Order: sequence, then C-alpha cells, then structure tokens
Amino acid sequence: MTTASLPLFPLNAVLFPGLVLPLNVFEERYRAMMRELLKNDDPDARRFVVVAIRDGHEVAVTAPGMPDPTSVPERGPSAGFGEAPLDSFHQVGCVADAATIRERPDGSFEVVATGTTRVKLLSVDASGPYLTARVEELPEVGGEGAEALAEGVLRAFRTYQQRLAGASERSLPDNEELPGEPPVVSYLVAAAAMLDVPAKQQLLEATDTASRLRQELKLLRAETAVIRKLPSLPATDLTTAPTNLN
Repeated sequence: MTTASLPLFPLNAVLFPGLVLPLNVFEERYRAMMRELLKNDDPDARRFVVVAIRDGHEVAVTAPGMPDPTSVPERGPSAGFGEAPLDSFHQVGCVADAATIRERPDGSFEVVATGTTRVKLLSVDASGPYLTARVEELPEVGGEGAEALAEGVLRAFRTYQQRLAGASERSLPDNEELPGEPPVVSYLVAAAAMLDVPAKQQLLEATDTASRLRQELKLLRAETAVIRKLPSLPATDLTTAPTNLN
C-alpha cells in the first residue's frame, strides 16, 4: 500500500475522484500551501489532500466580531480544528491535482483542482505553516455485480435528474455520452446527487465500487420519491463542485 505526506486542505465538502474543484484561497495558511505548490515546476505534481471536516470550522475567525463579538482571532495551521486536528476530520479523503493556480494582486489565489485518488488519513502534522497529512492510498475494488449495478444507477439517476429539472428539460447527455465504467459512474453520481456531507462521505468510504453503487441506488430511489412531492428544482452540474471559500 502506497503512503505519502501531502498538504491537507479541509473543507465542508467531499471531493470525489474525477470531480473538478474550484477554490478561492484567501487564508494565509492556504496561501502558504499554494506558494509552496507553485515551487514545483511540474504542474502534474502539485498535489494536496482534500478532507471533509467532521468537527470544526472551514474558515478560521480572523478578526474580533466575526462572527462572535467576544471571539479571539484564531491563527496557525490548525486554527478552527482544536488541539487534535486528526479527530476533526473524516478519515477518508481524496488527493487533488492543482491543474491551475493563479495568484491575484492581493496575494489570494484562484485554484482549479481535480480529484484523483482516495486516501486514508494516518496522521496530521501541524508544525509547519499549513497542515500536512500522512496518507495511505485506497485501491478501487470493483466488487460483485458492479457493471449491472452501474446500469441501474444511471437509469435511476436519469429519473432523479429529470425530477429535479422538470421532465421536459434535458439534464443528462445521450446514452452514448454517458460514462460506462462502474467506478466513474459511482463517483459521478456521488458528486452530482444533492446529498449532505455525511451521505457523500459514506459513499466516498465505500469498500468497493459495487457497494457504493448499491448505496446510490437506494439513495436515488428515496430522493426521487421525496422530490415527486416537491416543486421543481434546478439541475446540478455533474462534474464541478461549487467554489469553496477556504
């Protein structure tokens, strides 16, 4: 099993392999991370780990009165995550490749990254200017019946999207344009479905592709049944997460 030490970027969101993640980086700890990544001349080697926050604050308090008038500004790499940062995060995250890192005149950064590989957090180091984590790569195992499950999930997902967008609006491409590989299907649906962080995290942590697809089939059927009783909602993008304010 491959292990590595990588910069850690905690978010109130779950990143999946294949998902495009825009970031608006303005906190000093994450600015320092981006400056360090830019020192690598190979854009393909600018990697960091995105992990969902279990207990803590994505953006640390930076000035008195925001948001609590009695609060004291928090500083440092682990600000907002307590004395044991590892306990504040879910234990499975995703490596992100920062294909684009653009520094603005004010020193903040515009970043576009793509999820690549699931990893398990082994430890978190807060001794530097930003958090780093020792992580272990998690292989993607197919599991029994993954191909048949993927077909069922795509059918259920199409119905789900039509319910969200309105039956007359096209929200998915034609069949020949849909992904066919079960792992790709499982992550695409996990990223696009309108689920809360705990539900998405459970999908990320699934032991194999087939298990993830089974969970998704159950969730999609339940969500579709609920949406039938609600007014139409806008469709979600399939490959891009909303921009995160670090």
